Amino acid sequence: MLLDVGLAVASSAECAAEGVGFAQDARIPTLLGVVLGVVVGSTLVLRRRWAIAVVLISIAVTPAEMGLLLGVVGLYTLAASEVPRRITAVLAGMAGSGTLIITMIRFQEDIKKDGWEPGLWVVPLVSVVMALGMTAPPVLLGLYVRARRRLVESLRERADGLERELSLLADRAEERAEWARNEERTRIAREMHDVVAHRVSLMVVHAAALQAVALKDPEKASKNAALVGDMGRQALTELRQMLGVLRSEDGQRPGTAAAAPAAPQERRVPLAAVAVAATAAAQASAAERESDDLGGPTLAELEALVGQSRAAGMTVELSVEGEERGYAARVERTAYRVVQEALTNVHKHAPGASARVRLAHRPDEIAVLVENGPSERGAADAGLPSGGNGLVGMRERVSTLGGGFVSGPTEAGGFRVSAVIPDRTGEESADPAEAPAEEFEDVERARSA
Repeated sequence: MLLDVGLAVASSAECAAEGVGFAQDARIPTLLGVVLGVVVGSTLVLRRRWAIAVVLISIAVTPAEMGLLLGVVGLYTLAASEVPRRITAVLAGMAGSGTLIITMIRFQEDIKKDGWEPGLWVVPLVSVVMALGMTAPPVLLGLYVRARRRLVESLRERADGLERELSLLADRAEERAEWARNEERTRIAREMHDVVAHRVSLMVVHAAALQAVALKDPEKASKNAALVGDMGRQALTELRQMLGVLRSEDGQRPGTAAAAPAAPQERRVPLAAVAVAATAAAQASAAERESDDLGGPTLAELEALVGQSRAAGMTVELSVEGEERGYAARVERTAYRVVQEALTNVHKHAPGASARVRLAHRPDEIAVLVENGPSERGAADAGLPSGGNGLVGMRERVSTLGGGFVSGPTEAGGFRVSAVIPDRTGEESADPAEAPAEEFEDVERARSA
């Protein structure tokens, strides 16, 4: 506003001064010429809203030889505004033509007064130079400013679009990170449940047997006590391995704990939010891969697992079909855990019942069947606590690997657990935790460009 008012005041002063000469040439009162100049010059304050009108006024007063600043600033504003270019070109041509004609007429009059006789080319040349000098620079500058303004606006819109896209990516990455953390907690809970439930169940069974034969058969009681000790040590070993994995994750990634509290503040910057969330998701997925690499129970230990149940007094029949072959670590561990949990449930809910474990090796999958007969004690169980998570955990394990799981009672009054686990070690599976990091890199490259 200050700029426009200042230009209007300067234009009014210029037109008022030029109005004196116009009044003398037109033989009108000088005051009228000054007032006309002030009115014409003050119209420059409207240049931003009515640029076309300002240019037309400057063209109209060109014969009066006033409005130099009005015409220059008006043409610049017209070229820099959103007025169509053809209108700008027409008005610029009219302004240039008016300046050209007036310059030729006035120049010829001055030449006659001074008695100077230049060449025929002088008058046209001077007139063209004056016309171009009064119209071309402001128009070209206005077009440049207009193009630059459009470029800045397009870049700003593109930056806003990228910010919105990055914000959406940050939200998606946070959701995937939360999903990965939940999956990791569920996996650890399943491992803890399998280890504690099976080992402790066997320890309780052996302890009950130890109590029953402690006075009658000291040798058998000593054997059962040794088995209880072995079970306890095995349980502690497996628990220590899992806790060691958790501690190694904390030790190898010291920056994770420090980055988590700062996430709400960094969420204001979508790039940082995507990076933090994608890193968290990748770390959660890497934790599971790391636990796979550290190993776990395999199918080779299945005979020992069945032997532990036999030592606890259960009649277990183990049959293996097909040619033995190596599977992925997660596949073998899942098959082992299914058998382990199924035998644990037999100890809990069908004490005294016989069980049959069937393992079938196939080219692209492995099938597991655990079936037990009715309990010798009827509906009574061993009195062991149960959280109802055994079958749920087995189903989750098998479903995570893309397999099928079926469980239910048999016609003979027993219970059957069946699982088919595919082996996809040769296929490349997409890791959902890696997707946010890849999208983040793509968007970051686009934003840098």
